[in-house]
Amino acid sequence: MPPVRDLPLELLVAAALAGDQAAWSELVRRYSGLVWAAVRSYRLSAEDGEDVVQLTWLLFAQHLGSLRNPHAVGSWLTTAARREALRGAQRARRGRTDSDDELAERPDPEAPAPEERLLRAEQAEVVRRALETLSPQCQELLGLLFGEPESSYRQVAERTGMAAGSVGPIRARCLERLRRACGF
Repeated sequence: MPPVRDLPLELLVAAALAGDQAAWSELVRRYSGLVWAAVRSYRLSAEDGEDVVQLTWLLFAQHLGSLRNPHAVGSWLTTAARREALRGAQRARRGRTDSDDELAERPDPEAPAPEERLLRAEQAEVVRRALETLSPQCQELLGLLFGEPESSYRQVAERTGMAAGSVGPIRARCLERLRRACGF
């Protein structure tokens, strides 16, 4: 069996449902950013936000067996997190007397939509897996060019021992291989 991190979502959900703690941890790793994004958009305090996130995961654990489509994990978690965040905002508002009550219930207009964050996370996972299929040379080159901090062609040439004039053409070939591996 492949490492839990490499399992397709349907197998990961089935393993978590069967009680596999590593599978559950992987689900939390994959989707906690999405849950937090949904919760943060309701401008809760840090403590209330943590409570809502924990409650969302508890509800997910309780309802995991009734999930019909394993690929609906992200949308289920987003919906549950939003509902619980709204309830949390309403509870917090009852305890406050300031004039910001109305703002607490509105999502932050600057925050990316949870669906957008999920799509980005799924695309990043596809790219990560595709990168692993590339040659070590391509992995190193792309990592240097697009990593933090990005390196110039000259710096990449110095670090890899490539001729400076070959960095661009090799980069183009590596990106094309990556694009094909991703299916984009």
